[in-house]
Amino acid sequence: MSALLLLAAAPAALAASLANAAPAPAPGTGPDTGADTGADTGNTSSIIVTGRALPDLPTSAAYEVSAIDAARIEQVPSGRLEDALADVAGLQLFRRSDSRAANPSADGFTLRGLGGNAASRTLVLLDGVPQADPFFGSVPLTAINPAQIADIRVIHGGGSGAFGAGAVAGTIDMTSAGASDRGLVTGEALIDDRGDTSVSAGVAPKLGNGFAVVSGRWDRGPGFWTTPVSQRVSASAKARYGSWSLALRGVTQVTPDIELQSRIAAFGDAQTLRYAQALTGMSGEDASLRLVGRGPWQFDALIYGQLRNFNSMTLSSSTTLPVDNQYDTPSSGVGGKIEIRPPLGKAHALRLGADAREVTGYESEDLYTKGAISSRRREGGTNDDLGFYAEEAWTIGILQLTAGGRADRWTIRDGEIQTSSLAGTTLTDTRYPTRSGWTGSFRGGALLHATGALDLRGSAYSGMRQPTLNELYRAFTVYPVTTLANPNLVNEQLRGIEGGFDWRALKGLRLSVTAFDNKVDNAIANITINATTQIRQNVPAIHAHGLEAGADAHFGTISLGGSLAWTIARMEAPGQAYDGLRPQQVPRLSASANAAWTPRPGYTLGATLRHVGVAFEDSLATAALPAATTLGAYASMPLAGPFSLVLRGENLTNVTVVTRNSGGTVDIGTPRTVWAGVRVGI
Repeated sequence: MSALLLLAAAPAALAASLANAAPAPAPGTGPDTGADTGADTGNTSSIIVTGRALPDLPTSAAYEVSAIDAARIEQVPSGRLEDALADVAGLQLFRRSDSRAANPSADGFTLRGLGGNAASRTLVLLDGVPQADPFFGSVPLTAINPAQIADIRVIHGGGSGAFGAGAVAGTIDMTSAGASDRGLVTGEALIDDRGDTSVSAGVAPKLGNGFAVVSGRWDRGPGFWTTPVSQRVSASAKARYGSWSLALRGVTQVTPDIELQSRIAAFGDAQTLRYAQALTGMSGEDASLRLVGRGPWQFDALIYGQLRNFNSMTLSSSTTLPVDNQYDTPSSGVGGKIEIRPPLGKAHALRLGADAREVTGYESEDLYTKGAISSRRREGGTNDDLGFYAEEAWTIGILQLTAGGRADRWTIRDGEIQTSSLAGTTLTDTRYPTRSGWTGSFRGGALLHATGALDLRGSAYSGMRQPTLNELYRAFTVYPVTTLANPNLVNEQLRGIEGGFDWRALKGLRLSVTAFDNKVDNAIANITINATTQIRQNVPAIHAHGLEAGADAHFGTISLGGSLAWTIARMEAPGQAYDGLRPQQVPRLSASANAAWTPRPGYTLGATLRHVGVAFEDSLATAALPAATTLGAYASMPLAGPFSLVLRGENLTNVTVVTRNSGGTVDIGTPRTVWAGVRVGI
């Protein structure tokens, strides 16, 4: 089924599911309560409509897992999703800027110092649906309204079940909020000291045997200067931005133990990056249908479609004339999965499944010489992945063992790069042969409940990631440095081990420590050729090892949290100039700490302190990104009725955070920003 057909069918299915919803069930069996009933007992009267996935199996217990709840997402200084994810040890975007001032094609996540080049080495899921852009592999952060998220689980380390071919560095698993999580009507409107505004709203009525959630967000503003004063010219401009997102989700009970989950969404994102005419934008539409069975034979069946487009105008930093206009990048992603969980008794938990994803995209661009269009270029292709997976957890008293494997049939096909004159005459037309193969991966581990307060865990895993269409075929310029594509890139392959403990030292106090050793063979990175040219290449290996620690505590009205990642990462490429050097954008040390005080319901005062160590923009470790420590704050208090006052503060000490250092041209991150507004909740 094509993406267009799915996008057309999903709204009808959603409307039908809500219109035909059965009458509300008897007390105790009603719609969403926000609870998870766990494994099914065979008594269908205990099953409720949650809008969630099947409960997690013990298969993830052996791996390091970080959790972020809705309250924490709400209380981060910026109120943005990437800010909440920065709580997690070692999790980082490719660059340090957030989605208001970063090219959306660069918003890729990684973990454990494995570096990257803006494509996400971390699998990002929302209600089971992969969120990576079909062409770029980045994550469209402005498409996801933080207010619609109930919780986030970050599984560190490679390997996964469904869609695991992208989980080289880990998995970010997000779950949408249901009706009871949100309340009937919610909303927030804020303005900052520069005149930027942010508005979000949602309604979540319970309808018959289910519920619907309609949510939207709109952010806009004049932005801030990302160009240092010393580098500004007459064409320089603040990082203006405007983004919006809208999502409709419906959940209904089809039978006593089967629920249908439907979602359609759309978003748009427009930015000005560095110069007044350097306009960048991304837009998209999503749709998905999911059946979740909670009976004795549990199952999860999903189908989804994504449409995306991207545009970007690049100007020269020396002449401010156009260099490249990537004016049209249509892409699509379609896929699905089916997973079953046979009833094997309390000691065993088994999941068997298959998943598939196809992504297609082509970019059209105008190339300029001395500010005038000189030629045109078109590039793109199609990538496929079909995966089969199985994973089992076996409980033997205080010991839990888990083992699983995947087999992926991958294909890279229909790749092409064409150039033509302004008159339409073909100058070059290069077609690339189809490549395909099978790749196997595994993960396994053990968890020992050593005492009532101490768990010991260890695991080993492998994984695979295909190069994205962007990495294979698209060249781009962040002036003055041009990065060349490489149609001959091969798949990345990960091998890793980890071990650690989770200690509940006191009631309300938890400490987690993990040591890891990960190695990615054929890691794709931007390799420096000279001062103005890079090329995407397969580095023989990126090897990273280190420690990650996390802690949280809850003592009455006070909540504390923190994380730390210390990572030694090196590129291994004997005979190359970058051999032994640190991967791009990877700091050795990063840390985060937060505190919140809630003296009584509705009143909250919180602070967040973050540190990121020195990193480098280039593969030769010459363009430094200095270390930075930032402080943010959050406060809320009731006003009248359902209304509350909300205050947010970002980078309150006004530290200069260098986010890019390319050929001597520098971008800087968010300066001191203070927000004020109101929130409503009914």
